Amino acid sequence: CWRVVQSDMKRLDAFNNRCLRGICGIFWPNVMSNKDLYKTTKTRCLTDEIKFRRMRWLGHVLRMEPDRTAKIALRWTPPGKRKPGRPKTTWRRTITSELAENHLTLGATQHRARDRLKWKQFEVALCPTGDEED
Repeated sequence: CWRVVQSDMKRLDAFNNRCLRGICGIFWPNVMSNKDLYKTTKTRCLTDEIKFRRMRWLGHVLRMEPDRTAKIALRWTPPGKRKPGRPKTTWRRTITSELAENHLTLGATQHRARDRLKWKQFEVALCPTGDEED
């Protein structure tokens, strides 16, 4: 199931790159690397943008009051089993796996999210834009 999500994200990135090239008027046989394309358009690939926004939303949810629906949904596990063929990926599992890529846990990030300024620095560190290379 994770491979399906990964391939879908790659396809989404490819579509976005095609659209950006069309907007910029870059057509075959002219060639521009994706890195240069993002630098020219001052954007980043959609997978990085999605990860960045997930982290931003996670910080928002972690700072919410405990009785808020989004905060409850973060820890809630629905009863029963899914029907055959339904993906097991949930928002919480996706967030947990992205945090695990950076050797973090959901509990550790909860302490960081309390301070907004530190959390913003944390978001930027996890999902850099690529502009820092210049």
